[in-house]
Amino acid sequence: MGLSRKRRRELGRLKRGASELWDDQKDVLEHASKVVREARRQLSNVSREEVAPRVRDAFENRVRPGVESGLEAGRQFADAAGRKVTRDVLPAVSSALGTALAALEVAKSPQVRRALSRVGTASRAVVPAKAAPGPGRYLLIGIGIVAAAGIAYAAWQTLRADDELWVSDELEA
Repeated sequence: MGLSRKRRRELGRLKRGASELWDDQKDVLEHASKVVREARRQLSNVSREEVAPRVRDAFENRVRPGVESGLEAGRQFADAAGRKVTRDVLPAVSSALGTALAALEVAKSPQVRRALSRVGTASRAVVPAKAAPGPGRYLLIGIGIVAAAGIAYAAWQTLRADDELWVSDELEA
């Protein structure tokens, strides 16, 4: 198929635009990864500096006096609850953020991208989760509409009969 120079230039511009969009998306993923890392670090600091002391203070000032005056079973329950909060809940939140960060890092891995491209048609059996529409989706839809309009206009210009009628009128005269 022989394309005109104009069409080749347009296709080249479209290809450069898609490449720039892809580079921008990679930059966004890198920035999101940095934000998640910083959020994890800040959450760790906040839990160590703010949450853990408050939990300890609440336990010491509110729970322990009632437990000490009450039954031994109440004391054991409160101790276990305090340990659960400081040992299980706070690390679980930090771990969840770490897992999200790891998922972002894996998604950027070239090996993962190559493996997904090799899966190809076999992945059609898996139904992907529906992503929330973002600005990139609308940008791509807009580019597709403009491209379709350009193709339709080029076809209309190529197939319209006005040019041939005008040329044949001059030849008759």
